[in-house]
Amino acid sequence: MPKSLVCIPTYNEIENIDRIIPKVLSVAEGMEVLIIDDNSPDKTGDKVEEMMRDDKRIHLIRRPGKMGLGTAYVAGFRYAMENNFDLVFEMDADFSHDPGAIPSFLEAVKEHDLVIGSRYSNGINVVYWPMKRLLLSYFANIYTKVITGLHISDATGGFKCYRIEVLKSIDLDKIKSNGYSFQIEMTFKAWKKGFRLKEIPIIFMDRQSGTSKMNKKIIREAIFMVWKLRIRSIFNRL
Repeated sequence: MPKSLVCIPTYNEIENIDRIIPKVLSVAEGMEVLIIDDNSPDKTGDKVEEMMRDDKRIHLIRRPGKMGLGTAYVAGFRYAMENNFDLVFEMDADFSHDPGAIPSFLEAVKEHDLVIGSRYSNGINVVYWPMKRLLLSYFANIYTKVITGLHISDATGGFKCYRIEVLKSIDLDKIKSNGYSFQIEMTFKAWKKGFRLKEIPIIFMDRQSGTSKMNKKIIREAIFMVWKLRIRSIFNRL
């Protein structure tokens, strides 16, 4: 089995973390988990440290404060490259991404370089989201497709599996975006570099514990990011 690292950024996920980690580790051989914690006031990081004492497959990066989703994943990607992992997953801590779907990613990545868990490739597979947020997400993906030409139905999705070669090919120092725009930027750059992309359908469940990190700044950033990517691509400056 490939050596796989599941990167999970956290900020105040104490209600979920001691349940999500064992679930991830149990789904397949070769799985390890890296928590990137932004100094959670609820002591999520302390709980992870406690779990690490009993399982060497659990790892932790502590950061001094709330620094954003994109920088958290970049830190995870660097950790994966430094420690010779073959596959790197992005995943939320709140069970909106089902750990039980990981074997489907592992199967798809045998023939592809980036596998994206898609909420929209087979109808709309989102549960418990308010209609306003569902429409925002759905039309944001249509907007992204039209502006960038990226033929992915869920470019803003955050449940992904990368071959390590994809991450090594991207200049991570140039990745400055967060939230929706981070997901778009990484997928777009992998596509432009000629890597094989694959969407697999997932069912997205809105979080049942904790608080969503979505805000207006993340939405605005995504609106402008697609145009930046389009223009940089035209001038070959990705």
